[in-house]
Amino acid sequence: MFTASQLLEKVNAYINSLAYARHPLGLYEPIQYALSLGGKRIRPVLMLMAYNLYHEEVDAILSQAAGIETYHNYTLLHDDLMDKADLRRGKPTVHKVWNDNAAILSGDAMLVLAYQLMAEGCGDHLHEVIQLFSNTAMEICEGQQLDMEFETRMDVTEEEYLEMIRLKTSVLLACSLKIGAMMADASAKDAQALYDFGMNLGVAFQLKDDLLDVYGDTDKFGKNIGGDILCNKKTYLLIQALRHADETQRQALNHWIEAEAFNPQEKIAGVTALYNKIGVRALCEEKIAHYTSVAEQNLTAVNLPEARKSELAALMRKLMYREA
Repeated sequence: MFTASQLLEKVNAYINSLAYARHPLGLYEPIQYALSLGGKRIRPVLMLMAYNLYHEEVDAILSQAAGIETYHNYTLLHDDLMDKADLRRGKPTVHKVWNDNAAILSGDAMLVLAYQLMAEGCGDHLHEVIQLFSNTAMEICEGQQLDMEFETRMDVTEEEYLEMIRLKTSVLLACSLKIGAMMADASAKDAQALYDFGMNLGVAFQLKDDLLDVYGDTDKFGKNIGGDILCNKKTYLLIQALRHADETQRQALNHWIEAEAFNPQEKIAGVTALYNKIGVRALCEEKIAHYTSVAEQNLTAVNLPEARKSELAALMRKLMYREA
């Protein structure tokens, strides 16, 4: 069995080996740049871990692992453009280094490349892999649309938010695990259990991100704390704060949400103080614990010895108990 760090090394080496020295360079250089920014590469590692549950060697599906990572980075490239974000992983985003048109077209090319990588060497699994991948890609678009619609709404419910993060974040983790299982000829029951594991882990992971954006350590989190507060993002914390606030607290929250001119640090401190009074941190932690517990049950349902699943369990703990 490989460790997560060993699988990450394999993924990085394979992605670095991909030759994008084609013309025109203006199309391919932004792709190479986007993939060179690195990151945790959780999705391809999860795919390889699922495959490794059943096979000692994982090189046979490195193409699919690279495909899922290429697809993920394609979504980030377009997300950054839609969000007008200047930085990604501490480096200028593609549309800042080049321009908006380059980000759109190179992103489109990355989507095509992701499908090419996903289909390579699939053999008898080609239809089911591409069908799952395509369904997942459509669900992610649905999640992104919901996220954009939430920006102009003040009545987003807990249920709506959880569905949005399931679509926008969780389904790709679940898809990664299930493709790894399918390519390894796992039973349909095991493949579904791993899919469900990824789904619940993904929701817990995003809720943890919501929490860390307010209560994390800037040095460990890798980005400034309070970004969601400054842009009035409808996170689980804000939705619960609006739901549980008394009239005075709701007026104070609305004041910060509606304010067009403000000192950023004052807004972060003011909203965080309201969160503390309303008690939304505990509510978020309870929801994280719930989804983590269900994910653990999903992993238990995979019909393999517990020792065989220890690396997946360890990665889950690392993701859910992280401070960054």
